[in-house]
Amino acid sequence: MAARCRSDTRFHHVHGTNVRIDPSHTQATRVESFANGLCFSREPLEPGQIFLVEIEEKELGWCGHLRVGLTAHDPQSLEVVPEYSLPDLVNLGDTWVFAITRNHNRVALDGEEARAPARVQGFLSEPYLLIEQVRIPRDKLVGRSRPGRYSHILDDLYKMNVLPPTARRSRIGVLYTPQPNGTADMHIVINGEDMGPSARGLPTARPLYAVVDVFASTKSVCVIQVEYGFPSLQTLCRLVIQKHIVHRLAIDGLDLPPLLKNFCKYE
Repeated sequence: MAARCRSDTRFHHVHGTNVRIDPSHTQATRVESFANGLCFSREPLEPGQIFLVEIEEKELGWCGHLRVGLTAHDPQSLEVVPEYSLPDLVNLGDTWVFAITRNHNRVALDGEEARAPARVQGFLSEPYLLIEQVRIPRDKLVGRSRPGRYSHILDDLYKMNVLPPTARRSRIGVLYTPQPNGTADMHIVINGEDMGPSARGLPTARPLYAVVDVFASTKSVCVIQVEYGFPSLQTLCRLVIQKHIVHRLAIDGLDLPPLLKNFCKYE
């Protein structure tokens, strides 16, 4: 399924009144207040196609974080873009949006309790993220911190490359997977981890647009283009290097060109 997905994703020209979209339609910045930061994908998503954004800038003084989801409403058809995704846009119906928090639970199946998914260990444990019949190269999905001058000495998150969901450079994605009963499940992906179905019963007969609410402490996000199909040879080499070291600090001690070291640590 992943090989048939479009790789070019951008923001729609319809958005909240406090948002500014850059000319490439890949960056959304809230310029005032904490609300009216609603954005949409320019095109409806295909089954299994992920709409992925990276948190570029945070703003202190506000409570709450990025919100993402899907809607069956064509942004062009909205008379007024709602102030909030939750509850305003959701109250219009056929919209499924969740706030990104430090903990995010999946929808429980019948007869079982909801639980958090197992965390991916280290950098990238496997080259692909598998969500039902969807296969996505994991490399682009993972956010990587760029620490300050001394933070690598103090910050264990830097060593293990495990970013909190709401941190700068964290990457959040949303997609849907068709089900045998003709509906779809919505999945949220946080730094390469599938959070499991966040909503079920979405109508596949209608186009589904991604929703990104640049809300409160999240000030700016950018779209990350995901390449489907096979990982590049460069990516596979990085995976091999990363699996044989303890953490990213150890990469500096390898006999490798500086550009390759930076690629192994970041992108």
